[in-house]
Amino acid sequence: MKIAIVVSMFPPKWIGGTEIATKNTAKYLALRGNIVHVITSLDKGLPKQNQEDGYFVHRVLYPKIKFLGVIFFWIKCSLVIQKIRPEIAHSQSIQMAPACLLAKIFFNVPYIIYCRGFDVYLDWKFKKIISKLVLRDAGAIVTLTEDMKRKVQIICDKNIFVIPNGIEQKRFQNLLRDDIRNKLKIRKNEKIIFFAGTLKLVKGIRYLIEAINIIKQKIPEARLLLVGDGEEDENLKKLVRQLSLENYVIFFGKVSNEEIPKYMVASDIFVLPSLSESFGIVNIEAMASGLPIIATKVGGIPEIIKDGENGFLVEPKNPEQIAERILYLLSNNNIRRSISFNNKEKAKNYSWDLIVNKLIAVYSLCLNKN
Repeated sequence: MKIAIVVSMFPPKWIGGTEIATKNTAKYLALRGNIVHVITSLDKGLPKQNQEDGYFVHRVLYPKIKFLGVIFFWIKCSLVIQKIRPEIAHSQSIQMAPACLLAKIFFNVPYIIYCRGFDVYLDWKFKKIISKLVLRDAGAIVTLTEDMKRKVQIICDKNIFVIPNGIEQKRFQNLLRDDIRNKLKIRKNEKIIFFAGTLKLVKGIRYLIEAINIIKQKIPEARLLLVGDGEEDENLKKLVRQLSLENYVIFFGKVSNEEIPKYMVASDIFVLPSLSESFGIVNIEAMASGLPIIATKVGGIPEIIKDGENGFLVEPKNPEQIAERILYLLSNNNIRRSISFNNKEKAKNYSWDLIVNKLIAVYSLCLNKN
């Protein structure tokens, strides 16, 4: 099967959840013998066309002009689709789907839309108009979670498939905790609470830092490791100074996606204190590392984290609840071990092989309808 995947941004420059998921989707589809073309925006210093991991990448100019820039990008992507002549086009968000809609209208290429979360939960210009247009003509619609599915069904009364993100299991295997902790200069007695993600307001990191301020009174050997960068970097560092937590909160900055498993294996608890979260692939990565998880009851997270089984759910903007659950886990080794085992087992359900199987079935269904 020849497949064209349209996504606004792509690695190596961009390494968010959608970008990493797109890269792995393309890679594992190609491993199945499919011919895969990723169409994305052009980043400085990268070629307009190249081949990697068995699939092709086409980078198209995305002018930074209000409204007109994205329209230009949609048109250019649709022309690349025409040139490729795929059997099916796959849009990695509602916002990118107009490119696929144009390819269907003018070149008779069927398409699916894989909703990613930001396109469903967040507000953006002309959201209602564009969503109705592209969802109506899509051969199939996919969401990451049941919660996202319910939101999309408000806009479009269609059968919607739920397929979560996947992870590469092998990245989390054969990692030696003691060796990694030594390299990261983590002392044996230190209890490590870990966060990885973009440092922005919606991630709710300030509430995790405030929780550490509570925890340090009872467990002074607790440390918070923050991996990532973003617009809130300086504000969070200022908060750490205000609370005199310089010895308790460590900013590692941006770390490559390949290195994240090492930080997780070196840690004791993973916390995702988001105010809004469509899926949170980092939760699945933490599960594969055997980490107990504390996360907020927002978006699709409760579909992944079952309270008391593979982690704990807390209310957003609630440092007291976060601190309470961290203290409970750090004080109960047996509970941590039980949750660690449950998480490693549950993470097996998110292998990319299984995810791609489901996606290929959706492609086939879409093609059979045409």
